[in-house]
Amino acid sequence: MNDKITFCSYCYVVCVYIFDLMELENTILHEKLKEYFGFTAFKGNQEAVIRNLLSGRDTFVLMPTGGGKSLCYQLPALLMDGVAIIISPLIALMKNQVDAMRTFSTESGIAHFLNSSLNKTAINQVRSDVLAGKTKLLYFAPESLTKEDNVSFLRKIKISFYAIDEAHCISEWGHDFRPEYRRIRPIINDIGQAPLIALTATATPKVQMDIQKNLGMTDAVVFRSSFNRSNLFYEIRPKHNTEHDIIRFIKQRAGKSGIIYCLSRKKVEELAELLVANGIKALAYHAGMDAQTRANNQDDFLMERVDVIVATIAFGMGIDKPDVRYVIHYDIPKSLEGYYQETGRAGRDGGEGHCLTFYSYKDIQKLEKFMQGKPVAEQEIGKLLLLETVSYAESSMCRRKTLLHYFGEEYEQANCGYCDNCVNPKPKVDAKAEMKLMLQTLAAIGDKFKVDHLAAVLTGKVTAQVKSYGHNKLKLFGEGEEHDAKFWGAVVRQALIMGLIDKSIENYGLISINKKGEDYIAMPQSVTITLDHNYDEEQNEEQNMAAQMSKGGAADEELYAMLKDLRKKVAKKHDLPPFVIFQDPSLEDMAIHYPITLEEMQGISGVGAGKAKKFGEEFIKLIKAYVEEKDIIRPQDMVVKSVANKSGNKIFIIQSIDRKMDFEDIARAKNLDFDEVLSEVEGIVNSGTKLDISYYINKVIDEDKAEDIYLYFKEDAESDSLDAAIEELGSDYTEEEIRLVRIKFLCEVGN
Repeated sequence: MNDKITFCSYCYVVCVYIFDLMELENTILHEKLKEYFGFTAFKGNQEAVIRNLLSGRDTFVLMPTGGGKSLCYQLPALLMDGVAIIISPLIALMKNQVDAMRTFSTESGIAHFLNSSLNKTAINQVRSDVLAGKTKLLYFAPESLTKEDNVSFLRKIKISFYAIDEAHCISEWGHDFRPEYRRIRPIINDIGQAPLIALTATATPKVQMDIQKNLGMTDAVVFRSSFNRSNLFYEIRPKHNTEHDIIRFIKQRAGKSGIIYCLSRKKVEELAELLVANGIKALAYHAGMDAQTRANNQDDFLMERVDVIVATIAFGMGIDKPDVRYVIHYDIPKSLEGYYQETGRAGRDGGEGHCLTFYSYKDIQKLEKFMQGKPVAEQEIGKLLLLETVSYAESSMCRRKTLLHYFGEEYEQANCGYCDNCVNPKPKVDAKAEMKLMLQTLAAIGDKFKVDHLAAVLTGKVTAQVKSYGHNKLKLFGEGEEHDAKFWGAVVRQALIMGLIDKSIENYGLISINKKGEDYIAMPQSVTITLDHNYDEEQNEEQNMAAQMSKGGAADEELYAMLKDLRKKVAKKHDLPPFVIFQDPSLEDMAIHYPITLEEMQGISGVGAGKAKKFGEEFIKLIKAYVEEKDIIRPQDMVVKSVANKSGNKIFIIQSIDRKMDFEDIARAKNLDFDEVLSEVEGIVNSGTKLDISYYINKVIDEDKAEDIYLYFKEDAESDSLDAAIEELGSDYTEEEIRLVRIKFLCEVGN
């Protein structure tokens, strides 16, 4: 009995001791958090991650952008004995984090990086600080880590742990695959064993498995935070008048920080220049710029000397700017992982974050072309990732639900209230019968096919694959022909969300029915779906025009009619054909933008300074009175100032015509064909610039023919239509001759 009491007392003492140690450790951890970083509490899983790493166990961290991943290895590095090796993909990211760490410590050598940007003297200084025990965090790019002299150096020091940041770069299924990341494990084995922590903001279950397998850490403790960023508003818009939309969007958020992502460097530079021309403080950022310019532009953004950075996806990884209020994608990203990570740079402080993406299926086709020439397996992966992006963009389901489902997380709410599809929901349709038919058809064809094949069978489309498998002979073939492939895509997407079918990522998106789906066939339940958006540009042409008109867009019809009447009166007064005063597209543009000053009139399509000054006053007067009478709020922020043509073609052509250079010589000088030169000259003249091309006409056109064409436009023509002129004048007059004389006529009587 006494032995039992003694043993229990001993257990009690041990438990109290362990509890006291835990309390002491907890106190120290919070004290160090406050001392080094100024925070009084950890966020989300941070504390659990840090404790796991401090205990010496491998750790896998899935934490969305803004969740505080970097603290998960920075604090343990300061507390543990030795140097933490941080492997990071971007020099800009390393510099940003090293600078931040140095502000937390009085010792400037507390953090260093070793990469290609350092000279020999700087490298020697870094190594000296490391060997002297001053350095706790040493950053490497994976390429630098593999260099033999770096490997030899690291073998000499005590390593506390290895941290692999942006770990999704390891997986070819990830959105930013870097082959050199797959060499990290062998290099670690060569340097020496230590605990491993891998961190990423974006990883599907497949990518997570790939990362852990490649790093040899399948037994790691996994910490998975929710991917739901409740403060972010997700919106997809069709790619029409994109520059206008972007300028309007930014001006409505004046003074707020934003990032715009473009796929090409050329578009980055063009868009940045356009924003500046329209009074927006913006800079460009891409890998083609020299390192110093990139660094300066990044600093200007961080220090809020500019509001907007227009960038390729190279910008933003690890950039610690918490108050980015919007992220705009000019081009749709190549994958949902990329989209999620890039949008995640908005609202990292928990405040407002608007994620606006412009989508056109033509962009997807461009991305598919870029994949040509790559290995077949890489093409298949790329196409599957693109299909997931298309599915997300075109879907009318809650964006948040779709996005979270992609990352293996279920979102229970029917309406998040914070995405375009939930704020402006499309009508839902009952699809109970269609869901059953789709599942029956999927069961009949088996598990070796993708969504497009299933849709072809349902709609009765005989493709080569359908025919080769004999699926056109199935009883169910064509049973769903009253709906198109888009509709069936929406049904499949709903089935995935409901867990009725499975998608095999490893087999490039093959789908199959599961037990839950079979149960649905046996006992169907009511299910509603929302039909996909239609972002096809050609099909949406008329809808787009109507939408523009409803918001003061294309042509206020009443004003347009009034402007046409005024044009007739002005033309009669000047004894000129109406089209010489202003062409129809110019009147339509006036009925969109309501110009009420000469300066605004010059911004109208086809109206330059000359025409505005010569004919603009009466039109401005009419528009101003109309705006006041109708109490119209003019879309001023939709008026985009254009940027001068960088090629300098227009300036060169004007100067060349002033010097009486032959058009053929102008074409050769600018590597243009003759038709392109004519089009440039027509554009210059239609904007109101007066050119004298008589010298060239006298050389290449018979005098009588030139006079006949001139008289036609002056006396007979009802418009400047080229087709009408060719029909009226007959086959003796070439198209080029008519165009040249028409240019002369417009210059002499209209400009």
